[in-house]
Amino acid sequence: MKEQSEKRGRDGRSSRRRFLGNAAGAVGAAYAFSAGTLGRGATAPSDRINLGIIGVNGMGRANLENCARYEDVVVRGVCDVSTERREAVVEQYKASAEGYTDYRDLLANPAIDAVIIASPPHWHARMAVDAVEAGKDIYLQKPMTLYPDETLAVRNAVNKHNRISQIGTQIHAGSNYRRVVEWVRSGKLGPVSVVRTFNVMNQGAAGLGRAPVQDPPEGLDWDLWCGPAPKCPFNSILYQDSYNHCSFMDYSGGWTPGMAPHIIDLPIWALDLGLPETTSCLGGRHIVGGDGDAPDTQEITWKYDKVTVTWMMSLSNSFAFDFGRGEPARRLGIYFHCLNGTLFTNYERHEVVPEGDLFKDRTPPAESISPSPGHEREWLDCLKDRRQPSCNVNYHWRIDMAITLANLSYRLGRSIRFDPVSEKIVGDEEAVRLARPTYREPWEFPVEYL
Repeated sequence: MKEQSEKRGRDGRSSRRRFLGNAAGAVGAAYAFSAGTLGRGATAPSDRINLGIIGVNGMGRANLENCARYEDVVVRGVCDVSTERREAVVEQYKASAEGYTDYRDLLANPAIDAVIIASPPHWHARMAVDAVEAGKDIYLQKPMTLYPDETLAVRNAVNKHNRISQIGTQIHAGSNYRRVVEWVRSGKLGPVSVVRTFNVMNQGAAGLGRAPVQDPPEGLDWDLWCGPAPKCPFNSILYQDSYNHCSFMDYSGGWTPGMAPHIIDLPIWALDLGLPETTSCLGGRHIVGGDGDAPDTQEITWKYDKVTVTWMMSLSNSFAFDFGRGEPARRLGIYFHCLNGTLFTNYERHEVVPEGDLFKDRTPPAESISPSPGHEREWLDCLKDRRQPSCNVNYHWRIDMAITLANLSYRLGRSIRFDPVSEKIVGDEEAVRLARPTYREPWEFPVEYL
């Protein structure tokens, strides 16, 4: 494995200008390579997808394994700021994979066609933009971004560079969601007035506990881990995994970006919702202690043109109505309140409750949405025929924008009005300013995509 980061100096960084200069020379070659290798439906060596990954802890590693099990995929690049995590995956794919500490070195490799981005969420926007600029198609783990202007920048960058994208909301591929969409769109339930969604758990008063004061482990580039977010002292709880990330606002946006992409996906899909006109979010860190600063309670209301959608998030109580009670557990649910009945669902099951005689036709609608080959396999197929998969950025940005607007409302303590046509915040200069993050130097927000 080559230690490319050594040439960047002690802090493991080179300038963005230098990266783009290096990558630009490779983009033409990479795209020509991809066009030649990503044939239609073949699995010969010349038609295999050469894949890279950025971030190999937890979901990233699972995404990679879900792709690498197919014979038309070759793992070419593995990037992680932790030597231990990176080298374990390089060893798993040692016949073909090269390791990288800095993601920009991986993106500069013209032999890589597409990348999985499974870094901590504060990195998602910058890495996604850099990847598509380098000519790579992307599988981007949720949350897509953390700020409204990041939402727009990623969408616009993907479109400008004509890349294939898939957001990692894998539950979208499940059969249960498809059946719910068919019910809602059948008209049997009548018009929908409100959709209530939630994700709850109970971490207890101690929360995640307190991490000891300690230096980063050997082989971890902590400065690069923090990247464009504020640099904090090493915290082993924060570093551990994506579950823990959700307790730290600067690095994840909290549990709403952590889970809502999976859950509000269903009403936005079923009702083909656009963008919310008004977003309100209230809450706080009322009970849960320990390390972290993310709220343990959030209540969100999104007003769309003809329907209202709500979100409830709790870290201090896991009562989940029809989806469980008693022992603490992570639980979620979605309720479609319609004129003729109510449909409630989670990932695995759904049930329809009639409004008496108003619910005339109780026969389940015919299955009209085709089954998915799997979220990752769908992406791989689309890399070959250059179609956009079902959770591409141009679909998912509506989900992401609703969430980033909600967290902006939470920070400000007031509602945000948004014009879906101009895609701009209305009548609130402070909200407009805070919709764009300030990246830690030398990282730069990709303002050129706004």
